[in-house]
Amino acid sequence: MLIYILLFVAFLLALIGVVGAIVPALPGPPVSFAALLIAYFFGDGEITATTLLVMFVLTVVVTVFDYVAPVWLTKLGGGSKYAVWGSTVGLLVGLFFMPLGLLLGPLVGAFVGELWHNQQAGKAVRVAMMSFIAFLLTTGLKLILSVVMMAQVIFATF
Repeated sequence: MLIYILLFVAFLLALIGVVGAIVPALPGPPVSFAALLIAYFFGDGEITATTLLVMFVLTVVVTVFDYVAPVWLTKLGGGSKYAVWGSTVGLLVGLFFMPLGLLLGPLVGAFVGELWHNQQAGKAVRVAMMSFIAFLLTTGLKLILSVVMMAQVIFATF
């Protein structure tokens, strides 16, 4: 009975991980990896140690990239810390206006943040686009990785 409860918890964690790949307050890939660990130890053996190691490395790389890429790409576009903060605030506000707010929030936030700091609309648009590309890239990578781990959890538990 305990094994079934643990496998159900693994499934719930995998589901939370997929949601967390999109919602910034939840660490999607690490939660998905926790689900994978539970499925590895208590599932039917479908998940190998090699798969677990590869997913761990990918989880670490994607999680670090998620923190580095927005700042790096925003700076690459000539942006300031105000654009980075604006993008973050825009994402949080955008959560209240799903699903369009999730896409437009970081873009508008980075634009407003950079415009407030620099007062040059052309530069603010360029910076906002780089920030938006970073958001799409990191969210996409987190989502793909979390969905792959969820699929592995499902196959190992059902």
